[in-house]
Amino acid sequence: MTLSRFEVFYTVVESGSLTKAGEILNLTQSGISHAITSLETELGFSLLTRGRSGICLTSNGERILAYIRDILILNDRMKQEAAAINGVEVGIVRIGTFTSITTQWLPHIIKQFQDDHPGIVLKLFEGDYSTLEQWISNGEIDCGFLTLPTPKSFEFLPLKKDRMLCILSDQHPFHNQDKVSFKQIEAESLIMPKEGWDNEINQIFKENNIKPNVKFEVSDDQAIMAMVQNNLGISIRPEMTLSHVPNNVRILNLEKESFRFIGIATKSNISPATKTFIDCVHSWLSDQNLLDL
Repeated sequence: MTLSRFEVFYTVVESGSLTKAGEILNLTQSGISHAITSLETELGFSLLTRGRSGICLTSNGERILAYIRDILILNDRMKQEAAAINGVEVGIVRIGTFTSITTQWLPHIIKQFQDDHPGIVLKLFEGDYSTLEQWISNGEIDCGFLTLPTPKSFEFLPLKKDRMLCILSDQHPFHNQDKVSFKQIEAESLIMPKEGWDNEINQIFKENNIKPNVKFEVSDDQAIMAMVQNNLGISIRPEMTLSHVPNNVRILNLEKESFRFIGIATKSNISPATKTFIDCVHSWLSDQNLLDL
């Protein structure tokens, strides 16, 4: 089995289309089809089904995909290591991220990284905490920004303590307070991020025996802010998400300081390119006096 067929198969799965895979790999659609058919013939079973909705993995294809992904990752790391031995930096780093990191840190980090390491390509994949954990576990990304706790199988480099705060409308009865008590929070209508984004908030509730009155659940920070602006409820948000707060929204401390602990998570044996990126993140945060752990 040649690596080229593995690359074709993986690219088809990732893109969801023979045509898109051909464009990415600069191959004709018939060339893509031939490579997949050849691989299926050698393995002795179908890997993909083709329907009106596009390409889908068969159950056998799902089982084989994990091995092919691992082979391609190891091959890429070998190429990176060989290049490093020869004094050359190459490779692709697939980075998992979430909104506040994407907007506040990564534009600056990426600019510095591209200036210093032009031979390494960075690709961003945005998701919620649980999705990022899954992507790291199955090798779809090389590293990901996450918050504690993370799975024990991950390596975790801590970077920052991000304070948790309460936001509410300036029409709310609490708007002149400096702090909000947990009893007050429990009695209020709460606007929560959807499952997968709510780890640290649920941890606060658990530690302080709060039974929240959840009125709305939304996945977008701007949607949460808009609802708070219109006095539809209060919310608890990390400080990094509050860089552009409207004038009619107030920020209150919690009665007991709480934080989300942000870092970069990986599996063991990361590639040279991934290590270079992580070193760059740490260096940039240090230069900006943003390291806080």
